[in-house]
Amino acid sequence: MAPAGKSWFAVRCVFRWEASEGPCYEERLTLWRAASTEEAIGRAEVEAGRYACENGFRQLEFAQSYRLATDGRPGDGDEVFSLLRGSELDGEAYLDRYFDTGHEHQTTIPGE
Repeated sequence: MAPAGKSWFAVRCVFRWEASEGPCYEERLTLWRAASTEEAIGRAEVEAGRYACENGFRQLEFAQSYRLATDGRPGDGDEVFSLLRGSELDGEAYLDRYFDTGHEHQTTIPGE
């Protein structure tokens, strides 16, 4: 069980890198046990500032928090972040616009 009054929060922060192939952005999720969204974001922003400084990135003024729906320690399959976005785009266009622009630096599964 989490300590009284504390929950687990995932916080997403965004960074700008200057890569050799041009600028790119990193969305990074970190996990925090805190008493409130405000506390989790505050702690995450301090850590994000150190991360950016140590790596020569620029931390953007953006943080989103998600309170995990778990009473105890996070485990396999627990949801750690969720964001709802209204859009009139169909599924394929939505993914192309926000997640599959062709400029992502990610590992792919062979055959997909």
